[in-house]
Amino acid sequence: MLEIQDVTKTFGQHTAVDGVSLRMEPGVVGLIGHNGAGKSTLMQMLATLMPPTRGRLLLDGQDIVAKPELMRRRLGYLPQDFGVYPHLTALEFLQYFAALKGVKGRQRLLELLELVNLHDHAHRPAIGFSGGMRQRLGIAQALLNDPDVLIVDEPTAGLDPEERLRFRHLLGDLGRQRLVIVSTHIVSDVENMATHLAILRRGRLVAYETPATVLRRAAGRVWTASLAPAEYEALRSHVQVLQAQPQGARVQVRMAHPTRPFAEAQAVQATLEEALMAERYADTREAA
Repeated sequence: MLEIQDVTKTFGQHTAVDGVSLRMEPGVVGLIGHNGAGKSTLMQMLATLMPPTRGRLLLDGQDIVAKPELMRRRLGYLPQDFGVYPHLTALEFLQYFAALKGVKGRQRLLELLELVNLHDHAHRPAIGFSGGMRQRLGIAQALLNDPDVLIVDEPTAGLDPEERLRFRHLLGDLGRQRLVIVSTHIVSDVENMATHLAILRRGRLVAYETPATVLRRAAGRVWTASLAPAEYEALRSHVQVLQAQPQGARVQVRMAHPTRPFAEAQAVQATLEEALMAERYADTREAA
């Protein structure tokens, strides 16, 4: 459906996106990477907000760089810094954006407020909304035109744990009917909803695969042990510590290492974030 062909974006001497090629079908794609990896730049190009320096972007085989309106008609977009008009109610806000997008019918707006669980707040000014409520209102405006492609940039930044969970469930549900691209550096945001992960490092795509594939590859790379504080301090010099939790006079440690780092270490099932950190640690060791 959406294809990226050898796309590069430079700003002066800086290369933000470097030769990325990728084909995405309906589902939820987690675009992950550290801050500065090129995620937002890539998403802005996909949203036709800026052209690539070179390369092609295709939607169902049609060039959306040459004809951006082909994408814009079928796109819903929630940028990272989404603002609301504080003195408009939720319904008035959607009416405003519906007029801009040429969407008619009050019933559609009410259905969207129901979808994002804001129907009880339809006539409440947005100035009193929590961060999560504002993000859900942002998703509602992105869905006004019933898009085939939904792009969401860092959607849970600043949200409390309950709002983050609610938002992840919403995006997962939306991905059953369309392509949803979620950019984040918080791996747990996409762990249970992404059908595929697109991993960027320094502007380059280093992997495009399912979360299950990443987790399978982490088998035998993540370990746990209970250590005395002195043992823990000595350990930190030659393994990647993923988590350290004091337990009385000892420290419960989860760590990444390509092989069993010492006899007492026990292999454990990695989380997706731990699996990615273990992989990066192994790559760093090999490069050294």
